Amino acid sequence: MTTRPDALARLGRVHLIGIGGAGMSAVARILLARGVPVSGSDGRESAVLTALRDLGATVHVGHDAAHLADVDTVVVSTAIRTTNPELAAARATGLTVLHRSEALAAAMTGTDVVAVAGTHGKTTTTAMTTVLLRETGRDPSFAIGGDVSALGVNAAHGTGGIFVAEADESDGSFLNYDPRIAVVTNIEPDHLDHYGTAEAVHAAFADFAALLGPDDTLVACRDDAGSAALAVAVRTRTDGPTVLTYGTSPVTDPDRDALIEDIVPAGAGSLSRITLPGGRRTELALQVPGEHNVRNAAAALLAGTVLGVDAGEGSAALGTFTGAGRRFEYKGASPDGAVRVYDDYAHHPTEVAAALSAARAVAGTGAVHVLFQPHLFSRTRIFAAEFAAALAGADRVTVLDIYPAREEPEPGVTSALITDRFAPGEAAVLETDPERAVHDMAAAARPGDLLLTVGAGDVTALGPRLVDALAGPPAIAASDPTTPVPEADHE
Repeated sequence: MTTRPDALARLGRVHLIGIGGAGMSAVARILLARGVPVSGSDGRESAVLTALRDLGATVHVGHDAAHLADVDTVVVSTAIRTTNPELAAARATGLTVLHRSEALAAAMTGTDVVAVAGTHGKTTTTAMTTVLLRETGRDPSFAIGGDVSALGVNAAHGTGGIFVAEADESDGSFLNYDPRIAVVTNIEPDHLDHYGTAEAVHAAFADFAALLGPDDTLVACRDDAGSAALAVAVRTRTDGPTVLTYGTSPVTDPDRDALIEDIVPAGAGSLSRITLPGGRRTELALQVPGEHNVRNAAAALLAGTVLGVDAGEGSAALGTFTGAGRRFEYKGASPDGAVRVYDDYAHHPTEVAAALSAARAVAGTGAVHVLFQPHLFSRTRIFAAEFAAALAGADRVTVLDIYPAREEPEPGVTSALITDRFAPGEAAVLETDPERAVHDMAAAARPGDLLLTVGAGDVTALGPRLVDALAGPPAIAASDPTTPVPEADHE
C-alpha cells in the first residue's frame, strides 16, 4: 500500500455534502466506524439520514454555510454544484475539499484493497465479492453503491484487513484508489458528458490498471472487447501485475484464464460450471438470474481465490447471494402470485439488454412488460437507437420522460428519440404521466407475465405502485405518485 499512514488522521472533522446519497453515506459509515467525527447535509429527510445519526453523525436537512463550524475537511461528489452554499463557503475559507473517492481512499489506509470497476456490473460484483469474503470468514470492510440485503448496509468497517470497494469510473475518481486487486467487468463508452470520447473512456481504464504493481492482480472479463483488450495490454508489461481473465469464450492460457460453461436458468437464478486457472472445477448455483450475473460471480470467485479462498467454499458462499438493491430486485406480485414485479437500475443500453435477458429467463413463457425511464439528456441523445434496440427485447414497452439528474434540458432531446425508432404497430408507447403508465401496465398484465421498471431515476418508486395496482383500483388511488429519495451522488 502507498497510502500515507496518517491520511485518515489528517482529515480531522469531516463534513459530507449530500450525505444521504448512496456513495456518500457509504463513506460516512466507514469514517464513523474508524473514529472520525462526521457531519453532513442533504436536501431532504430520509431513512439513510436517520441511520447515520444513530451511528453518531451530525446531519442537517438543507444546506447552510453555518454547518461548517469547526469542520476541517469537506467531502463532495461530482453531483454537488459549485453554487452549493456549503461548498462555496468551504472554498472561500480555505477548508480542505476532497472528492468522495479521496476520502474513501483515506479510510482504506492499512488494508488490501479490492477495487471493482466497469461500465456495468460493478455494484453487483462488489456485493458478491463482499458476501463471498464474509461467508468464508474474512470479515472485509466494504463500500458499495447500492443496498445489499445479505449485508444489511451499503458500507461497513471489518477486521479482516481487506477493503472491497465499488470503483466509480463516471468522473475518473476510481484513479484515486490503490488496489491490490483490480476487477474490470467491462469497458464501454458511457459518461461521455465527462470523457467526451470513447477513446478517453478506454484510456481511463488503462490508467486504472496502471495503478497495479508486480505484486498485484488484474481480474478482467475476456467476453467483453474492452476489458479483454485491457488484459492483453497489461500482460505485455514487464513489471505488470498478474492478469486473470474469466468468460464463456475459449481460454488462451489455462493457467491464467477461467472458463464458464453450461449456464442454464434455474428458477429465479442459474446453474453453471467454472473451470478456474490451473484446472480446478467448481459448480455455481446462483439465486440471481442472467448470464451477466454468472460472469459477475466468476469475477468475485477469482478475486476470492487470489485472497486465499478455496474455490468450493467461494462457490457455496456465492450461492447465498440474493442480489443488490435495484439490480433485478423483486418488488412483489399480484395477490394470486401470477404476475411478478421487478425493478432494475439499468441505464445504459447494454445494461437494459442484460436486464431484459434476465427477465426473459425468469418469465419463461410469460410476457415481459417494461416501464423505462431514460437517464440524462446527453445519454438519451447519444444512445437513443441502442436503447430502442435493447427495449425491443420486451413484449410491451412504456417509456417515461427523461430523468434529468444533474443536467439541464437539451432542445429537441426527449424520450421520443427512443419510441420513434419502433415500427408502427409495435408495442411501444411514450407516456408522460407515471400514474397512467402504472395503471395501463397493470391492466395489460396476464397470469405468468413479468413487469419490470428500469432506469437510474425515480422510476424505482413505481415498482411498489405496480404491485398495488395489480391488487385493484383502490390501491392505486391510495398510492403516492412519488417517493422522496436522498440526493444522488453517483450512478
